Amino acid sequence: MGHTGNPMEDPRSRFRDLFGDSGDLQIAAAPGRVNLIGEHTDYNDGWVFPMAIDRHIWVAFAGRTDSILRAHSAAFNETREIALDDLASARGSHWFSYVAGMAWAMSSSGIPLTGIDIVVDGNVPVGSGLSSSAALEMATARALCEASGIGWHPKKMARLGQKVENDFVGVNCGLMDQMASAASQPDCALLLDCRSLETEAVRFPEEATIVVMDTGSRRSLAASTYNDRRASCDHAVEILRTVEPDIRALRDVDRDLLESARSLMDNITFRRAVHVVEENLRPGAMATALREANLEEAGRLMNASHASLRDLYGVSGKELNLITDLARRHPACFGARLTGAGFGGCAVALVEAETADAFIDEVHASYTAQVDLPSDFFACSPVGGARLIEPS
Repeated sequence: MGHTGNPMEDPRSRFRDLFGDSGDLQIAAAPGRVNLIGEHTDYNDGWVFPMAIDRHIWVAFAGRTDSILRAHSAAFNETREIALDDLASARGSHWFSYVAGMAWAMSSSGIPLTGIDIVVDGNVPVGSGLSSSAALEMATARALCEASGIGWHPKKMARLGQKVENDFVGVNCGLMDQMASAASQPDCALLLDCRSLETEAVRFPEEATIVVMDTGSRRSLAASTYNDRRASCDHAVEILRTVEPDIRALRDVDRDLLESARSLMDNITFRRAVHVVEENLRPGAMATALREANLEEAGRLMNASHASLRDLYGVSGKELNLITDLARRHPACFGARLTGAGFGGCAVALVEAETADAFIDEVHASYTAQVDLPSDFFACSPVGGARLIEPS
């Protein structure tokens, strides 16, 4: 987790320096993601539209003959180890919790694991909203499956990754991040129904690119008000069931039904529910826009999503608002919005591919002139999900 490095050289070399040579040394990689649209809809059984990006967590690994999980993080320059029958003691939000938590979730589900040595490295920025934790979970899962002789099942491993977040780390998140990191297809975004887990790969137009705009403002999701937002959604559903008993989640609610129960809700609960109900329509609409290469409509949807997250759901912030405002003023930009849960981190802009470099230079300069934080802008490409990297 952390800095950049060559996945074909650095993790293998660091592994050998730390743990010695191993004949079965391999590398698993899993991508981070941006969510193009559909924010805070995943835990409401709705639709989301993430895109796995060409920033990865890499795990160099080799099996052991005992039942020890030993892991080293290059970013934190730390080695931890634990017995496979003592995994529950590693609960928390430390980097090692995601590694041990993945082994715990797999073992708890009946998957027989063998011991493993792993070295974690990568170039997904930590704490920026690009899902470094999900990438670490899925890279670890890919390595554990390979070392233990288990077949790779992306949806099953995504569900177990969510279990790690919910039950081991303590973040009551949905399934989007793990599904994007595990199951994405090359050159495509992933339209995901979070209730059925049905997915559709939607090819991303070549004439556009996504620019990630890292505000430099960091967040800690486990300690944030994320869980408070989820509680508001659950409360809204409880109230709405007094009007329409059959609904299971805000996914089942339209604006008319919501309005009919407005007098039963406090203003904050109502506004947050409005965001989810309206945002839930945007992923399908944006998928259609990208299929048709209608970049203006895709950008309009992104702008509307950000406004809703800012004004109704209350998860933006001054840096995210500034960076998206500056992006929209640039002629190469079709639209911009925060990505991830909010509370800091990154925004994304849909930009003309041929002028992306100029956009990055000019908008980043405007932002750094006003904000003294370690910000970063970079264009990214859609990639496939977790995989093993073959030696060159």
